[in-house]
Amino acid sequence: MSRAPRRPFEEPLPRHGARLLPWTSVMAGSLVTVLPWGATLPLLPPFGLLMMLSWRLLAPLSLRIWAPALLGLFDDLVSGQPVGSAMLLWMLAYFLVEAMDARSGVRDFVQSWAIAAVAIALCLGGGRLVATPLGAHVDSVLLLQIVISILIFPATARMVAWIDLKRAL
Repeated sequence: MSRAPRRPFEEPLPRHGARLLPWTSVMAGSLVTVLPWGATLPLLPPFGLLMMLSWRLLAPLSLRIWAPALLGLFDDLVSGQPVGSAMLLWMLAYFLVEAMDARSGVRDFVQSWAIAAVAIALCLGGGRLVATPLGAHVDSVLLLQIVISILIFPATARMVAWIDLKRAL
């Protein structure tokens, strides 16, 4: 695979900056929940989770195997979810992607999108079980949030591919 041509006056990223770029992009995705959105229903996708899954599916070696635990802790602290819920769910999603990747080998983007859809649905469903009482009627809103998150995944994957291209230069 050939590298993208370098622009003549563009400075390359330092080595530590290239390593931190996946971490900072996932953390920036988690910080989207802090922005003041005017909404009556919680339909905002979990951008931190989408970014983490995009990094794992597009650039598997960019994050270590233990990274989802720390990134999930950051997401728990920022989003207000019970501490440890995103840590557990993100690690399970990461291991699910690892297991599917080990079995399939080579895949195209549609298969990656399907893997991400399963991981997103499991994480959001698990988060619902942890954060809200079982008698709460939030299932239709949760289903809508899952659908929106799955439909937004290609945009986050495109953003991660663009960031990874800048990281590789």
